[in-house]
Parts: sequence; C-alpha cells; structure tokens
Amino acid sequence: MRAMVISGGGSKGAFAGGVAQYLIQEMNHKYDLFLGTSTGSLLISHLALGKIEKIKQVYTSVDQKQIFSNCPFVITKKHGIETIGIHHINVLRNFFSGSKTFGESHNLLQLIKNTISEKEFEQLKHDAEDIVVTVSNLSLNQVEYKSIKDCTYVEFCDWIWISCNYTPFMSLVKRNGCEYADGGLGSMVPIEEAIKRGAKVVDAIILQTEVTQLNRMPSKNVFSLLTNMFAFMLDRIENQNIRIGKFSASHNNAIINFYYTPTVLTTNSLIFEKEKMSLWWESGFNFAKYKNSETNQIETAIV
Repeated sequence: MRAMVISGGGSKGAFAGGVAQYLIQEMNHKYDLFLGTSTGSLLISHLALGKIEKIKQVYTSVDQKQIFSNCPFVITKKHGIETIGIHHINVLRNFFSGSKTFGESHNLLQLIKNTISEKEFEQLKHDAEDIVVTVSNLSLNQVEYKSIKDCTYVEFCDWIWISCNYTPFMSLVKRNGCEYADGGLGSMVPIEEAIKRGAKVVDAIILQTEVTQLNRMPSKNVFSLLTNMFAFMLDRIENQNIRIGKFSASHNNAIINFYYTPTVLTTNSLIFEKEKMSLWWESGFNFAKYKNSETNQIETAIV
C-alpha cells in the first residue's frame, strides 16, 4: 500500500501541490491512501480524483477574501518584509457578535463546496482509495482522523474546513458537542496514522525546511507575537511527528520518502499571494523532479 501524506502549512500548500503533481503525473505513482492536515486536506481530494489542474487553479488564484469572511488582520510590507497588524474594527465586530475567535473563515467553507461537487464526492467515496483528513478535538483533547468512507458530503466538506481552521485567527467549530480546530495543533504530519492504516511506502510532503534556516524577526504587535508562538509550537509538533513516523516505519518495514521545502517559502503562511503561490507550485514540481532524478542517478551508480 502506498500513501501520500501532506503536512499543514497554509499558503505553502501550493508547493505541496507541485510536488504531488510530479509524483502522480510524471512518476505515475498510484496511491491507496491520501492523508492530509490543514492545507494538505484541501489538496488530497483533488489529487485522488486526478484533477490536478483544477486544484492548481484554486491555489494559484486564491486570496484573503476567499478564505476569510471576517479577516482579523491587515498586511503591511516594509523593506520587502510582510508583517500582519490588527484589524481593530473586524476584531471588535467579531467579539460583539459573540465569536470566540479574532476572525472567521466561512468563505473557505464555501470555496471547498464550490470546488468539490457532490458527484465528485460520491465518486471518491466509492473508489478504492481512502482519503483522510486530520482534525483536533479540543474538548476531548485528542486528534481525530476523518475518512471519506464514513462521511456524507456535507460532513466531509466540514471536516476539511475544520482541519484548516487556524484558531484563534479562523473559526472555532462545534460539532457533536465538541469544539474542533486545525488538525495541525495535534498532528502536522500524520505519517504514523498512514502506517497504522497499512501503508508500506509513504511519500511525505513536509512544508518546512529539513534544517532550521530561520531567525524570526522581533514581534511588532500581539498578532505577530501569536503567529510566531504558534509557528514555533507547530514546528515542534511537526518534528515530533516526523520522529514518531520514522520510528513507526522502522518497526513496520515501511519506507518514507521525504519532500521538504528546499528554502524558507514564507514566515507567515496566513498571507495568500497569487504570484508567490504560483511560483511555489512550479518550485514544488521542479524540486520533486530534481530529487527523483538525483535518486535515480545514485541508484544507477550503485548498480
């Protein structure tokens, strides 16, 4: 069984899309399982359908308005560096409406429903491949994995949306009496889950560099402090997931092929810029091409 696992990473998901496109279209890999967290969960349904150009169009044209129904921050650019500041009116509006978060992301849910039709959902549900998204159950303090096989169309769209909700900047969602948020809060790279489900070969796309290459700029305001803190915690979770995944692979005779970003793409994955995401998609495709050609050269030299 072969699995594709895509980590969380917000706008950096465009890079993952490029890598996946090369693995599916050029390497002709056939996957029995697709597992995604956050931005990874947005990609996997379309990858399983083989509709890569469709999801590429989404990732290379999306902007803040298509994600946020109430955006809690403003983006400023100084000396080529983008930072986020508080959009005080929107934040206050959210609090006055009784929300528990700074912003809301209901536009993202609508975008998901606009890009995955009920017909496509039914096709995926009855295909042999399994598609699984990661969510964090804050009420029960546990990570949950939602398979398309166990969901209705509306439920599955909801779980994809929930997996992407980077609280407290995006919506906190209540389902079945529990509060749910971004899957990355518990499992950024669900390699272990893929192996538990029987995968013997895992192609894991990790939306960060393999070696730390970044010293973060000093926080400018409470929002930039929060994003820096969350980025730090999610990096730690991701590193832990990778270590556990490697341990699980070694005990289950599984192989993991890692695809890290070769450079730091962005210091704030909540910023969605069409031009950059288009470049990242092409960069992911070319990186996967380079990595696999390099691997083939090594294997040929050994033979």
